[in-house]
Amino acid sequence: MFWVLFLLLAWAAAGLTCTRLCLAAVRAAAAEASAPRADGRHELTLYEAAFLSGGPRRVADLTLVSMARQRRLLLAHTGWATVVDPRGRDEMERSVLGAIGPRGQSRIAPVRTAAAAADSVRALSERLVGAGLAVPDAGRSTIASAVRQVWAAVVVVPVLGAAALLLPVPEDMPRHLMALWFALPLVLALGCLAMARFETHPYSRWASPAGQRLLGALARHGGGSGDRAFLTSVAMLGVRAVGEPDLRAAFEHREEYLGRERDQDG
Repeated sequence: MFWVLFLLLAWAAAGLTCTRLCLAAVRAAAAEASAPRADGRHELTLYEAAFLSGGPRRVADLTLVSMARQRRLLLAHTGWATVVDPRGRDEMERSVLGAIGPRGQSRIAPVRTAAAAADSVRALSERLVGAGLAVPDAGRSTIASAVRQVWAAVVVVPVLGAAALLLPVPEDMPRHLMALWFALPLVLALGCLAMARFETHPYSRWASPAGQRLLGALARHGGGSGDRAFLTSVAMLGVRAVGEPDLRAAFEHREEYLGRERDQDG
């Protein structure tokens, strides 16, 4: 009767992960209901749009690209940032300049990381949360983490079922009936994921539903023209919106550098 133990493990995996996902969705809905009501007339700045679209790192990327477009920062295709104008025009730019350091030159990857963790970005996050446009820190990854756990259960349940079918079983227990018992927790997990797709899909890691509506309005209006439209695209889509070959090469080299750093840490 070892297959019964595997069945209990399958039900535990499906039941616990689905329960956690349901509780996360309920907490998210409660947090939205109690959050401050956003002013529908609020016009997003580029930094706000960048944060709501991609978080602190997107803000750092936008600042780097903006300064490079104005020829106040040189982003080389080799992945290095060089200061041309040491005067920052706002807190974000001063954070980037401070991350580059007094020598006026640094790799882009550590500059991006330091700028994303700067006080100016944290203050921006707090303002957006207070305005009801951003998701609070505690709720950013809860639903996503719960969904990943349910997906893990979707993988674990069939594995347990297959292991149970390989074990000796009583002659009066047909194997197709055993498979049916294991199919039930699998159906539960898949059904929970299907409901999560429709019920929690409006939530994102950074923007609240109100913030997403403002991002949608900004996307529909195109963000203006010229440099403003270009920077709006970077704020909402990230560095993949950069069409200039030199800038793209600089950020592609940054990703290669980060990949090597992760390999060395591993």
